[in-house]
Amino acid sequence: MTTKNDFQGILAKPGQRALAGVGIENFEQLSKFTKAEIMELHGIGKTGFKLLLQKKGCHSNRKINRNG
Repeated sequence: MTTKNDFQGILAKPGQRALAGVGIENFEQLSKFTKAEIMELHGIGKTGFKLLLQKKGCHSNRKINRNG
């Protein structure tokens, strides 16, 4: 059984699995991580990270947070 998360339709399956593997299923949880921490995950590359930023509507290279 699969569960819906905030990243379906944004990231390819490997990226979704990488985030889920560390317990990240929504943007609120994602906002607690730095770009470096997210980029270390196998399945998240530059393109995937850029897609997350675009969807969240922020441009920060440090943290993905509500303030951008």
